[in-house]
Amino acid sequence: MKIKNALLLSLTVCLLYGGYASAQTMSKDELTYLTSEWKGDRFPDGRPKIADDLLARAKKIGIDDAWTVLKNLGYTNQFELGWKTVNDLPVTGRAMTAMFMPTRPDIEKNIKERGTKQGRIGNTNAWPIDVLTKGDIYVADGFGKIAGGTLMGSTLGTSIFTKSGNGVVFDGAARDVQGLAEIQGFNAFVRDFHPSFLEDMLLMGLNTPIRIGKVMVLPGDLVIGGRIGVLFVPAHLAEQVVATAEFVTLKDKFGFEVIKAGRYTTGQIDSQWTDPIKVDFLKWLDQHPEEGKMTRAQLDVMMSKRTW
Repeated sequence: MKIKNALLLSLTVCLLYGGYASAQTMSKDELTYLTSEWKGDRFPDGRPKIADDLLARAKKIGIDDAWTVLKNLGYTNQFELGWKTVNDLPVTGRAMTAMFMPTRPDIEKNIKERGTKQGRIGNTNAWPIDVLTKGDIYVADGFGKIAGGTLMGSTLGTSIFTKSGNGVVFDGAARDVQGLAEIQGFNAFVRDFHPSFLEDMLLMGLNTPIRIGKVMVLPGDLVIGGRIGVLFVPAHLAEQVVATAEFVTLKDKFGFEVIKAGRYTTGQIDSQWTDPIKVDFLKWLDQHPEEGKMTRAQLDVMMSKRTW
């Protein structure tokens, strides 16, 4: 889509023309370029499509373990804390991003006029919901605004959960916390709750890189929200982060058991394992089939890369 006005070219959302792929501020080629480390499937607009089974696995890992893996890989700006939530449910999914800015009359007029021609209804904070798919998490940069920065209430919350089966992460606010809490399975990570309605905010980016606190979030990132905060995992690292965190969980379960039994010391378990420990670990996995299987070769590779 070509925009004649140079100012609008840099600022304006290229919203839907009846198709999913055009609902973004950047071209598919640009989004693919920025996420070029990702080698898997993509949505029509170029957003990385992390597999559903990996999303399910990610629900079971610890944020602390996943954060450590990312830090050791050099990704030190992936975690953000300081949230309020609707309930204690964790949320895990693919990032669908939206960037809001303080409004100005000329830009708001242009965007809303175009939205009306495209069949858009309501305020611009409702428009990102149109592109949500199952497994998405709606992640919005609301520049931390609280009063007048309520990006959703219970009505939009219901629509979000219906479309995505998931929650939201808003660097902004939400209203009607009682109504949101009644949506079974839904959770929201927001900076605060406020009774006001949204005002003086305008959607200026959809499925584009955004900033959430100290984190750069790209469309398609793996989002893991829990009690301590929210972790954003680049899509191309999702499999490695999840697999390593899964192993750390198994290692800890095994370690707790053998330390309590007096078979090994903490120092032995928390350092590079000797051959006898590796043999005992694989035997332990055989005795606990619900924990999965691992070969000696896989274990050696995992331990050889140990930086946690």
